[in-house]
Amino acid sequence: MSLKLKCFLAALSANIIWGFVAVPIRFVQNYQAEQILFSRILASLIICWVFIISFQRKQLRIDINTLIFTPKSERKNLLLLLLTSGILITFNWYAFIYVINNVSLNSAAFAYMICPLITALSGFIILKEDINNQKIVGIIIALISVLILATGSLNEVLWSIITASFYAFYLIVQRVIKAFNKINMLGLQLIIAFTLILPLYLNLGLSIPSSLDFWFDIIVIAVLFTLVPLFLSLYALEGLPSSTVGIIIYINPVIAFGVAYLYFQEGITIIQALAYLLLVFAVIIFNWKILSGTIRKLASREATDFE
Repeated sequence: MSLKLKCFLAALSANIIWGFVAVPIRFVQNYQAEQILFSRILASLIICWVFIISFQRKQLRIDINTLIFTPKSERKNLLLLLLTSGILITFNWYAFIYVINNVSLNSAAFAYMICPLITALSGFIILKEDINNQKIVGIIIALISVLILATGSLNEVLWSIITASFYAFYLIVQRVIKAFNKINMLGLQLIIAFTLILPLYLNLGLSIPSSLDFWFDIIVIAVLFTLVPLFLSLYALEGLPSSTVGIIIYINPVIAFGVAYLYFQEGITIIQALAYLLLVFAVIIFNWKILSGTIRKLASREATDFE
């Protein structure tokens, strides 16, 4: 299996997992958003660093030495990028929860509709990633779908853009940082996230939940819906442009839509169904080069085996 295909499957898996995140979050919906976010970051931080100390100590020393022996000017830029990545992912998490609780659910969902467009366009403009007619068609189809789903006030749209931009630029920064092990980098980002959210949590005077059911659910969210998909997303950037990883994000709202309709029994209109179907086509068209290449390889392998 080629590196590009592995990275594509990693990005796809990450967004499929994220599409189901509403299920465990509904189990703790009676708790305040800040409590859920703080507990999620705390649990993720502890689990991640237990793993790093247990299995990644050698790689951690390598990464620390890499940072120490990097020329001073480059080290300063590298530290700035690492700090920026931690700030961006934290703001994305918090903005998403704020929008759900204080703006609207539609605005939160719409953020993940425009995030791939911001990521793809930023990748082309900032990182000078390749673009061809096929990818342009994929982006146009995605944009049409977004316009179909776009509803609400100017305030909602602005909050959607802000929330989406945090994650889009997080992916861009991650694409630039290549010097460190992805798990160690994730551990550092969680330290930054915890440092940012702790003062807010203390200022609100919130207590730490004591329910075992709450913490069991939080651990599931931390491992299955935070650490695993974030690692898969970071791994995907090893072999794919940020624009491609960004477009694959569209699988997230498509899965979330399916969960809302099939599991939570929420209603759907024909227009919504058409828009989500267009998103699936946009992802396929944008990534057709990778998909078609894989199909040809599999077909060739089967023909060889048959002979």
